[in-house]
Amino acid sequence: MLKVNRYVVAGSGILLHLMIGSVYAWSVYTQSIQAQTGWSESSITFAFSLAIFFLGMSAAFMGRLVEKFGPNVTGTISSICYGAGTALTGVAIHTDQLWLLYLAYGVIGGLGLGSGYVTPVSTIIKWFPNRRGMATGCAIMGFGFAAMLTSPVAHGLIASVGVERTFYILGAVYFIVMISAAQFIRPPKKALNVTETVTPVAAGVSLMNGQQLTANQAVKTREFRLLWLMLFINITCGIGLVAAASPMAQEFTAMSVTKAAWMVGVIGIFNGLGRLAWASISDYLGRPNTFSVVFTFEAILIVSLMFIHSSYLFTIVLCIILSGYGAGFSVIPAYLSDIFGTKELGAIHGYVLTAWGIAGLVGPVVLSVSHQLLHSYNSTLIVFGILEIIALTVSFLIRKRFAKTTQDVANVSTNS
Repeated sequence: MLKVNRYVVAGSGILLHLMIGSVYAWSVYTQSIQAQTGWSESSITFAFSLAIFFLGMSAAFMGRLVEKFGPNVTGTISSICYGAGTALTGVAIHTDQLWLLYLAYGVIGGLGLGSGYVTPVSTIIKWFPNRRGMATGCAIMGFGFAAMLTSPVAHGLIASVGVERTFYILGAVYFIVMISAAQFIRPPKKALNVTETVTPVAAGVSLMNGQQLTANQAVKTREFRLLWLMLFINITCGIGLVAAASPMAQEFTAMSVTKAAWMVGVIGIFNGLGRLAWASISDYLGRPNTFSVVFTFEAILIVSLMFIHSSYLFTIVLCIILSGYGAGFSVIPAYLSDIFGTKELGAIHGYVLTAWGIAGLVGPVVLSVSHQLLHSYNSTLIVFGILEIIALTVSFLIRKRFAKTTQDVANVSTNS
């Protein structure tokens, strides 16, 4: 068996997420696929939405497999599915079969995304018990930054070998890198002596009456439903803004198409940085405080976009908003471990990610339909602002429960 330490595990998790995070670079392929096949832009874009949907839906099942068979097994499954799905996308383009595109990239690739996304998170948390936020932030940051790495590589490959062969090459690369990284993602042995001062919560004791909950127990709680709703709202608003960032900037600030394209790249950087920054901050502020802060400024800043006409200020505000969007992904695993413990964290994390699958469909649709009907982004921004206020309210409801149970655990620890 391979010998690993926690930094090797964390590094392997980041590498795995860098590969599957390439899904965010899908827009790079759109025009080339359209030129070769004649498929409509909306038909091609739907493959991305389908992949995100299957990511969220399959994560629930794959989270179970992480707990039962280990993260290296689900990481191997991910490498096979995502590598094969990417390569088969090239076949779909070559044979001009739209249904195969949906099957390859949307379904098979989506299953690879779901299994890969949940593979390292719960494991890394167990290796870094006192730095849960930082640990998961590092891994999930890789997913956020992946588009920056993939976009120029894919663009260069398309120019040199064509879009079909690009998918063949990337599929092979994804498979080799991911299956290699997966072999190093292993949980610590039970006898592991972590040289850190471990609090009751950091040691994996949940705040639900001091007990570690199974996944089946967790999903039946009020806290899980509130966290699911909070994450759903965060992703719905965030992914909606990501989908319309360029045309929105052009409408509000008269930004050129080229400048808007650069802006999209910049906000992508903050999406990735936000995952690490906010997750690390949550180790000090606490997960409840962190989410309350994020939703407060997002509610204010989203509505303020309607009144900003400076391209630079618009970009700055959007970067801050998107950092909060990234925070939802990286802070939620640590929050789940705080509340439910680490016993079946992989499965619980998988269940909560179903919010991502649904939000990935809802967010862009809400924005595009409202803009088509009202010919303005203002109404959508107002709706998103209201949703953020609802999320803020939900965060306070969880805070109330969190504060009570934290005090209960503290009292038990003191009395014992």
